[in-house]
Amino acid sequence: MSNNHEEQIRIVQETVAGKEITFAHVMGGPAPIVYQKLGLNPQVDYRSSAIGIMNMTPPESAVIASDIAVKSGNIYLGFADRFTGTLIITGEISDVMSALTEVVTFFRDSLGYVVCDITKR
Repeated sequence: MSNNHEEQIRIVQETVAGKEITFAHVMGGPAPIVYQKLGLNPQVDYRSSAIGIMNMTPPESAVIASDIAVKSGNIYLGFADRFTGTLIITGEISDVMSALTEVVTFFRDSLGYVVCDITKR
């Protein structure tokens, strides 16, 4: 029997229920192409800029994290996804680091999340 349909791949993504920040990283002075490919604010002073990225579960936590981040300092909210738990912010290196620190501290101390260390490069 011949199959006239193209093969299709089915991908199933699962997350384990838990309260945790699984990834928090600051990229200091990323290349302008990174901003462009991510669709982030192109009017940034690339010499003193940074991109902060986080991932958390449950994914709706990204909404709370984005609120804390924008209230913590002069940062630009590049992306917040309540379906995957991803948050991307940009700004001056010190502002991005401060925002991620505020988010991690609040989630750990007030919400009882398990949190990772903030890495920086």
